[in-house]
Amino acid sequence: MAPDVVDEIRAIAARATEVDGTAPLSEQALKSVGSGDDTTHLIATGGSRVVGYAGTAAGSPTMTEIVVDPEFRTRGIGTRLIDRSFADGGAGARIWAHGNIDAARALASTLGLSVARELLQLRRPLAEPALPDVIVPDNVSLRTYRGHQDDAELLRVNNAAFSWHPEQGGWTEKDIAERRDEAWFDPAGVFLAFEEGTDTLLGFHWTKVHPAEAGENEIGEVYVVGIDPEAQGRGLGRVLTLAGLHYLRGRDLQDVLLYVESDNAAAVHTYERLGFTRFHTDVAYSRP
Repeated sequence: MAPDVVDEIRAIAARATEVDGTAPLSEQALKSVGSGDDTTHLIATGGSRVVGYAGTAAGSPTMTEIVVDPEFRTRGIGTRLIDRSFADGGAGARIWAHGNIDAARALASTLGLSVARELLQLRRPLAEPALPDVIVPDNVSLRTYRGHQDDAELLRVNNAAFSWHPEQGGWTEKDIAERRDEAWFDPAGVFLAFEEGTDTLLGFHWTKVHPAEAGENEIGEVYVVGIDPEAQGRGLGRVLTLAGLHYLRGRDLQDVLLYVESDNAAAVHTYERLGFTRFHTDVAYSRP
């Protein structure tokens, strides 16, 4: 994709974020615009100007993210991008509506789309309510990431914990390497729980810090918490989450966010007990 087109798409996404109060494209989708990965790109133009964009990530099902320049909305551009994305995406194709704003819900209703997936964004302040102490269970050791030597166990636990997940499952060494190369990566913010006296990883918590942008302060994120299915029931999700929250608070951040599937009742319950509340919802729509 030509660099000037990439710049136009990113500028449209920035304008839509300002107008809607929520970003229309995820961080990964924005990154893929200029990365040359296996994302399929659809571009709507008005004359020589880009007015809309749809990026479809390969997978089963395919997942599409769409943005239309606010200046060119209500002209059928979004509908055409959605129709083409469903036609190209195959069985079960889905379209994300980040924030599920009024306009997205209205368009989904008009097109007869149904909700296939809900991804909750939860948030909590880091000052109050006070964070509980981190109490590491017996026979468990907790430390931070030491480099490449931890990658094999990270991949094993991640892929076992998220075997069902369309984005988080099936990671490879490349996925870890790409994130390790990001400007936000900090090994001190990746927490690993091992069976004491062994190299067997039981679970991990990968934190992240988003820079200040679009009128929002710098904010922390519970990026990924993964527990080996064989280690479930030992309270490690709570321990690892708290370890990361204390770390983020130590960086003088005011708030922290996380994403969790709405139908993952156990995880939602755990996070709500730690003081998280619902901030907004991303919805994936499909055709019946």
